[in-house]
Parts: sequence; structure tokens; C-alpha cells
Amino acid sequence: MLCWLHCFRILLLATPVLMLPAVTFAQFVPGSGQLLNRDDFEDSTFVYTHNLPKSSKEEDEQIRYPLGFSSNGMWFESPKRGAPDSVKWVETPAGGIPGSLGCLYLRSRDTGIPGNPGFNLRTKNIRQAQDDFIMKARPISIASSPSTTVRVYLPSWDQWEQRNGVSFGYRAGMQGPMEKPDKSPVRRLFRNSNRTVVEMEPYYPGFFIHFVPGDDPMNKKGHPYAILLLRANELGHEMQGPEINEPGWWTLGMSVTPDGRVHYYARAGVEPLTQADYIRSSLPYNIRGTTFNTIFFNVCSADDGKSWSTPWIIDEPSVYYGQGPAPLQAARQTTPAN
Repeated sequence: MLCWLHCFRILLLATPVLMLPAVTFAQFVPGSGQLLNRDDFEDSTFVYTHNLPKSSKEEDEQIRYPLGFSSNGMWFESPKRGAPDSVKWVETPAGGIPGSLGCLYLRSRDTGIPGNPGFNLRTKNIRQAQDDFIMKARPISIASSPSTTVRVYLPSWDQWEQRNGVSFGYRAGMQGPMEKPDKSPVRRLFRNSNRTVVEMEPYYPGFFIHFVPGDDPMNKKGHPYAILLLRANELGHEMQGPEINEPGWWTLGMSVTPDGRVHYYARAGVEPLTQADYIRSSLPYNIRGTTFNTIFFNVCSADDGKSWSTPWIIDEPSVYYGQGPAPLQAARQTTPAN
């Protein structure tokens, strides 16, 4: 049974770790290969059960059982942050995938600690918080060249939360070996030691959509717009992607080659991605990943107790795999961190 209740970290002290040579693989278009997981949201009886109050482990270490879940068994609440306040089936907006009748609507107001808005602002000077919505999926080896795609509907600018900041995220849950300073009791006995260990580290590459309101003092364009931010480069920093000057449908995708590099693609509209939609590649956090666990979505708001997030609509979130080992049948997954 897949478990997202705790971060999965394996301390590799006794067993040598084989570090793969830095072989570079050519990027490929997301959506290539065989379909592994997809929700097309065509069932209008879809219901999400929240089981409030939601979890907020990231802020106060509280996981509040039972966790929320969807009627089709494909989605569940993040124990680290909780699920969006509004999760429901809606008819496909104009311009969607041809033949699509339904999509998923995600919106949130209370994205932090239940009943305690503004916690991040008071404690970290961060003017937002976020919820997570996680697909229950089968993990797959990165040697199998996994990829993922989704269609995202951006509403008219007047429907957005009028806040300069990240409003939405589309992420992959991955893990791989990472060398770190040894913080064990043995390490503390030798104060001048440079001893390191290798741990299996969870990380979450993907896209963020950052909104800049038209009347924001930092806006020099004179009209509202959004920016695609790509997480992340080798240092873990966001990379700027294309600007979005017109709302409507967008197709986003990521592919992962066996060297652990993530390749980012995006285009306006709902047509399948092509090589012309390639943005850039990176080795996020300088981790050569080994496992692609699943995908998830972030919905962000000011968490001030009154401001609702932008209403987000997604369709056909999908995971694919190419040539290589078959999907893993049993592997632990990790709770999204940031």
C-alpha cells in the first residue's frame, strides 16, 4: 500500500552506493511511450470527501486523520498540507480537449492551519500558503523514461486572486541519492570531520504559475500577466519560463531521462506537446533521481481567512513511461515538501 504519511529517507551507511556516470540523454517530448496513470474526469458523479479539519503538518506537525479521498480512488489529501477547500467536477470550459465533457475544479481559501490564518506570515514572513492534491499512482523507475502532461485552464484575469505571487503548481514527486553532511551522533564525536552520508532524498520538480496583477506597483507592463516558473535548477532555484499574456487553456509537461534530467515543455492550447514546445532542461537540486513516484497539484492563497485562490481547472493529468523496466509495484512515496 502506498504511503505518503512520512518523508522516506534511507540512510545508506553500511551499503556502498553506486553513483552512475554522468551520461547525458537526449530529451524527449512528454506524453511519449505507454500510458501508466490518467484521470480524464469524464465521470460526472465524481465526489471528493474532505474529512475536515485538514492536515497541516508543514506548519504545526498535525496530521488529522482520516485523510480526504476521491470517489474514484485516484486522489487523496496531502498529510503535510491538506487538500484544496473546493474540489469538484465541472463541465469542460470552451476550447478544451475535443470530446472532453468534464474537468476537475480546484480552489482554496484556508491553505494553512485550520482556524489559524496567517501563520506563515507571522512566523516566516511568507504571504501565502498552499494545499496539495495528490494522484494515487504507481511509482516507476527513472530508467523507464517517465513523463507527465496536463491541461490547465487559466480563467480571465479578473477572476484571479489579485496577489503578486505563485497561484498554482504542477509537480512530480521523485527521489534519488543525495550526499549530505553526516549529522549522526558518531559525526558529533569528531568535530572537525568532513564525513558525509548518502540519503535517499525526496524532491519535487515542476511548474509554478506566478501572477502579476495589472495594478501591482511592480508591474511595468500596464496589464495583468502570469509567468511560468520551473522548479528547479541544480541549486534548487526557480528558473523563469514563458510569460502568459492571455488566459485560456495551456498544456504543460515534463519528461525525465535516465540520467535524472528533467525536461520542461509548455504551449498555449490543448494540442499534444511537440519538440517545438521545449523550454529547457535541468538536473533539479543536482540529484540524479532513481524513482518517479507520482504527480500532484498546488493551490495557493494569501491564507488571510478571507481571500479565495484563483479558481483552477485541470483536465487529463497523465503519467507515461517509455522503454525500460516495467512500473514498480511496491515503492514508498513521499509527502511533498515545498
